[in-house]
Amino acid sequence: MLKGITEIQKHNFSGSILVKDSQGTLAVSSYGYANRSDQLKNTSTTRYGIASGCKLFTAIAICQLVEKGNLSFEMKLADCLAVDFPTFDEEITIHHLLTHTSGVPDYFDEDVMDDFEELWIDNPMYRIRSVKDFLPLFQDQPMKLTVGERFHYNNAGYVLLGLIIEKASQLPFAEYIQEFIFKKAGMTDSGYFELDALPANTALGYIDHPDGTWKTNIYSLPVKGGPDGGAFVSVGDMAKLWEALLDNRVLSEEYTQLLLTPHVSIDGDDYYGYGVWIKKIGADICKYHVMGYDPGVSFHSAYYPSTSTTVVVCSNQSEGAYDVSQEMEEKIVRLT
Repeated sequence: MLKGITEIQKHNFSGSILVKDSQGTLAVSSYGYANRSDQLKNTSTTRYGIASGCKLFTAIAICQLVEKGNLSFEMKLADCLAVDFPTFDEEITIHHLLTHTSGVPDYFDEDVMDDFEELWIDNPMYRIRSVKDFLPLFQDQPMKLTVGERFHYNNAGYVLLGLIIEKASQLPFAEYIQEFIFKKAGMTDSGYFELDALPANTALGYIDHPDGTWKTNIYSLPVKGGPDGGAFVSVGDMAKLWEALLDNRVLSEEYTQLLLTPHVSIDGDDYYGYGVWIKKIGADICKYHVMGYDPGVSFHSAYYPSTSTTVVVCSNQSEGAYDVSQEMEEKIVRLT
């Protein structure tokens, strides 16, 4: 089925692809190398970084804690954390953070910086190993927007959600996700790994230069990912996450539907729920999807309700996943 996916060859795609529906796996294939120097090939069980794709995990965790009564979506940030944010509006709630409408400053502001690597000139990436390590990057900065003014994609907001999860659960963020999401979903190949201590069968991320040379992304990202991005998954594990979510195994049906509700309009038919992008055609939801981009990482995954189809595209290059996922959508899902 994947033989006609021309974007794979056109862009020298490196990564893995999985397509499933309610009857089982329709296609799975891998390309390129997890380790170029040793020519270790990517496989269907290779673990890939998924950058911001794992904001969905953070949103699920918050919904779990709300469902348990530990939190509420209306709780104010100031009531959740004993951390000083001298310029932050006191009206910021968990709901605002989940929907990127809080207006808080981002530690990587695309209006100011073009290159994620610029962050680490003054803030060594090897020191970012826990959620609280991100705080100095943004906690004293002025508000970006008025609370609730509009959607503005924001990594720092999800860092704050991670700190809220830690306080409410009394567990380190990565440990909470491992125990209450990865284990529940059967995601045995997934985790928040440190770049300087990657486990076996984990793809290195590659940054390709125009002249044909390349480097790994070990000096381009925080050494350990957190609530806003940086987990590692296999394509199979990401499909398991969609299955567990839609089967109400990580959340009750009520809270699953709340997570998947289009809470804020972005542009045209595009909306955002809690940690998930939502595409509508008219009144109908045609796609739930997540995505992630970092130096050396590109990731797209979607669930199409009309056909009960799941597509996962993981790549250990800075680009490629979007083009392949779009061709999947056109040729396999045939979204109209």
